[in-house]
Amino acid sequence: MPRVRLLPHPELCPQGRDIEIKPGKSLCEGLLKAGVAIEHACEMVAACSTCHVYVRKGGDSLAGADDNENDQLDNAWGLEAQSRLSCCIKLGESDITIELPRHTRNHAREH
Repeated sequence: MPRVRLLPHPELCPQGRDIEIKPGKSLCEGLLKAGVAIEHACEMVAACSTCHVYVRKGGDSLAGADDNENDQLDNAWGLEAQSRLSCCIKLGESDITIELPRHTRNHAREH
């Protein structure tokens, strides 16, 4: 089973963490199931950018982002070349390392 290494995040995962996620499952699903409270305002249908992550290692083993994901990523805070939406990442057989951004643009909570 692929291992996801989560780099430390001050609020969501201060010590960092390694979790296993079944191949074919979305990264967002796997993180939530493991107790990592990643935001997902659109309920994982790629209609927002709140589940934005940086894939620091292993990104070349993942399917590339489609047009819909790229359109939503334009709204992500701190966009980088390694940015992806965790709801769109389907795990394969390879391990990956991800980093969660320090901020997210969740317009539903910004009142």
